Parts: sequence; structure tokens; C-alpha cells
Amino acid sequence: MRRLGPDDDPDRLYTVTGGRSRAVDAEVFDLVTLIVSESDPTPGMQSEHARILRMCRAPMAVVEISAALRMPVSVVRILLSDLLDTGRITARHPRTPAVPDATTGRAALPRPALLKEVLDALHRL
Repeated sequence: MRRLGPDDDPDRLYTVTGGRSRAVDAEVFDLVTLIVSESDPTPGMQSEHARILRMCRAPMAVVEISAALRMPVSVVRILLSDLLDTGRITARHPRTPAVPDATTGRAALPRPALLKEVLDALHRL
């Protein structure tokens, strides 16, 4: 998350969020939740909402939206909550890989050793 710098205006963020400091359903939007717009912007819509709808025509993660808008994730979550409440976006959580764990038989994430091997191979490219 980016901290406010000397050139940032906290009053603007207060105005953008309508004075709210947290989203009602903050747990719905983690950093990797994919957001997809379900409608086009409408005239008179808040400019940040309109930008989100245009950006999310293809799935986009919350953290990517935050970076593109150059706003803190907490503020973006509030804006996304507004759009979700009105049905203008859908939120999709990434699926857990379907790799069965040898001991439990349930889906598990790849082994850390495998991920390190992949990372090392990417660095060698």
C-alpha cells in the first residue's frame, strides 16, 4: 500500500469515499480478488467509479486497480463496495489449485520447493 506523500491531498480521499473509512464488506475484497464490470459507466457517475468500470471490462485484481488509480487499497475497497452494492461489478476469488495433497486428499497449493524451482528457472531466462 502506498502511503500519502506531501503532494497527496487527504481531503480528496475523504471526498471520494464520502467520509467513510472502511467498506461495509471489506472481507469480500482481498488483494487478489478479481473484479469484473457488469455495466458501462453512466452519465453523472463519480469519476473513480467510472474509471473502475472501464478498467475492469477484463478481470482485474483489487491491488492492480489500486495501483492504476494511485489510491490506497482501503479507499479502492470502499469504491468497489459501492459498485458491488449496485450490481455494477462482480467479485471473483481466485480458485485454489486442484492439486490433491498426498496426506489429506484435499486440494493444496504447490509445494514451496516447486515454486522456488520455477522462480529460479524464470530468473535464468
